[in-house]
Amino acid sequence: MSSRSIATLLDRLEAGSVECHSLMVVRHGHVVAEGWWAPYSAGRPHLLYSLTKSFTSIAVGLTIADGLLSLDDRVVDVLPEHVPARISEQGRRLTVHHLLSMTTGHRTDSLDEAWRLEPGDLVKGFLRVPFPEAEGTRHAYDNATTFVLARMVERVTGRGLPELLDERLFWPMGVDHAEWDRVASGAAFGFHGLHLTTEAVAAFGELLLRGGLWGGRRLVPREWVELATRRHIDTLPSEDGSEDADYLCGYGYQFWVSRHGYHGDGSFGQQCVVVPSHDLVVAVTGAHTRAQAVLDAIWECLLPGVDQAGSTDLAGSTELAGSTELAGSTELAGSTGDDEILAERLRRLSFARVPGSAAPERAVKARLDASAEDSALPGGTTVAVDPVEGGWLLRLGSSLDVEAGHGEWRESSPLGRPVVAAGAWQGDTFVADLYVITTPHRVRLVVDADAGTAVATWNIVPLTGPDLALHLRSPLMTRPDVA
Repeated sequence: MSSRSIATLLDRLEAGSVECHSLMVVRHGHVVAEGWWAPYSAGRPHLLYSLTKSFTSIAVGLTIADGLLSLDDRVVDVLPEHVPARISEQGRRLTVHHLLSMTTGHRTDSLDEAWRLEPGDLVKGFLRVPFPEAEGTRHAYDNATTFVLARMVERVTGRGLPELLDERLFWPMGVDHAEWDRVASGAAFGFHGLHLTTEAVAAFGELLLRGGLWGGRRLVPREWVELATRRHIDTLPSEDGSEDADYLCGYGYQFWVSRHGYHGDGSFGQQCVVVPSHDLVVAVTGAHTRAQAVLDAIWECLLPGVDQAGSTDLAGSTELAGSTELAGSTELAGSTGDDEILAERLRRLSFARVPGSAAPERAVKARLDASAEDSALPGGTTVAVDPVEGGWLLRLGSSLDVEAGHGEWRESSPLGRPVVAAGAWQGDTFVADLYVITTPHRVRLVVDADAGTAVATWNIVPLTGPDLALHLRSPLMTRPDVA
């Protein structure tokens, strides 16, 4: 791998203002580049959003391999108590294949409508949403299909989806930190909600690249990996008219087919890209809405650097998730100077801390103005900024006490899930960034000392709602908002 090609990839992402939180590039089993934008770090799991779907697909494959489920099994037969009284004939015909390929006959995502129709039973709600297209004929990205698959797997195995994947996939790979957000009943979403480290995501890509083998042990049938990652249906341009090239190459079984290989994809920049033709895996986490830009950068910047002549060893590599097969050295092609420049750049990746002064004796109290777009706290919430050694204690209402450092990141866990924060005074205004560090999301708090008002706004509003307190509980237990 050319170290310059990796530097060019970073340049492209920075120039396009594509906010990444981590990057790991794996070639021939070697970690050739890895970096985390502080305060994100190697040991910290990250919410994967819909990249979770690809893991649910593997759970389905394991269940089929065990003889407990088949592609032709119908929803109504496996989950009979969830069948609505007046189900359509098409609803009766829907199979595991239709769910996996998202070809049930919906034209758009059915999630909100299904939950509106049946707030306590998403499977029943899904079967009640009309099917305007014949099953198997049209792809529509439909979150509810994966929820139904998760419940089918759980029914026939008698195991929760997280427990099944822990035993059959994660623990054998050395991954012991998988965390799942859940719906109010306690069930894992299945279509989103999995938290993993970047290394674990890259290891998942390597497992797929090797056809389900890990450390010489068969974890997933090769036949399922090949079936799940090949095209089963054409994909259509999105409703907003965008024609992102790598989302028009077709859809597999909870995987997207790409111009080069395939990928799992989650909202706001969570990607596991597998390129079998180059024996390459790229894992990325972030907070942006430009997934195609990342794929373009991989194809146009990284692939030209594959198999360049000459290589040097660069110390400081990582072995993926305890694999006994992966080599322990990092190999990059290019001059020693190029390698050292890249290594130093990767070590220094960071988001800027809030600039300004400490004003160690200054405290302020304010009321939150929730009229600002993307507010993370309810209107009228009391906000107090109290100085402590090296930073501040931020009191947000009666239950959220968050520590923020000055010139440094400071971590606290007011409701169970960690927050990493830094702040500063800018004249008569206090500003702090609060990273919900196991997710793509952060809140900027701005307190006007003179006016006695404050605003707290998300960089990107979480898909499961804007309430900050909700996202600081672990595990998060909620349901997606219904429009």
